[in-house]
Amino acid sequence: MAASDNVDLPDLGHEDQPGQSPALLNNDASNESDIKRTAQDLEAVFDVPVTVSAVLGKSGMEVSQLLKLGKGTIVELDRKVGEAIDIYVNDRLVARGEVVLVEDRLGVTMTEIIKAGQS
Repeated sequence: MAASDNVDLPDLGHEDQPGQSPALLNNDASNESDIKRTAQDLEAVFDVPVTVSAVLGKSGMEVSQLLKLGKGTIVELDRKVGEAIDIYVNDRLVARGEVVLVEDRLGVTMTEIIKAGQS
């Protein structure tokens, strides 16, 4: 590097926060709370198909019992009335919720979001 080449460097002797120089603090990308996010940011994934399942409960039975099931047959599940149901997206547990009645159809309202590794 020639002696006449000058490079502007941040003043490293004056730090507003320990471990960060003022030049790094002024970087727009370093402060995520200032970034405005909208639904349009996710536009690329709007058409990605996902499978959502609401599991009321589970029951184990033999194939012979399964073949005997008919209209009106009661199947006992492993959950109690009023207990939260599991909500899966692409076979991954993401939330728990409650069954609700919406007009003449059943629906699900989420009451708890499951964080990764919490299940």
